Amino acid sequence: MDECIDLSRRARRTHGPGIRIRRRSLDGVARRLQAVALATLAALALALAAGTSLDARAAPAVDMRPDAALEARVLALAAELRCLVCQNQSLADSHAGLAVDLKNQVRDQLRAGRSEAEVMAYMTERYGDFVRYRPPFKAVTLLLWLGPGLLLIGGAWALWRALGASQAEPPARN
Repeated sequence: MDECIDLSRRARRTHGPGIRIRRRSLDGVARRLQAVALATLAALALALAAGTSLDARAAPAVDMRPDAALEARVLALAAELRCLVCQNQSLADSHAGLAVDLKNQVRDQLRAGRSEAEVMAYMTERYGDFVRYRPPFKAVTLLLWLGPGLLLIGGAWALWRALGASQAEPPARN
């Protein structure tokens, strides 16, 4: 193991012909690199195993309990409530963690004997009118309800004016 090997031609040109390195030091470097590679692979395997175990513990999107009547009420009410994370899905359709928690809150309140109106009032009080898919018709939401109709009427009026103006002008003669 104490035998020496020559470095590459480039190293001999740069440092001279007398440069030699012991094989033992090369074997040590190779062993260290191998140990680092194994440690990296082990850490990666642990990280992957931890990641898959976290996914396995995720809550289900729809938590079905034995009481079918209660579940039907929960799903009907969850269809009327907006997911605050997704914002374009109802609680019934969403798989977000907050949506599961809100469905569990709805389930617990219905199980405690509250009516659907009381649960809806609680959610609206806590999260505002935004949580409802059909917000109530009141002064704050007036533009929300009347806006599409006003835009349609305004667009039709602008189209009528544009078409009327083009027909009223006599053609220009050259």
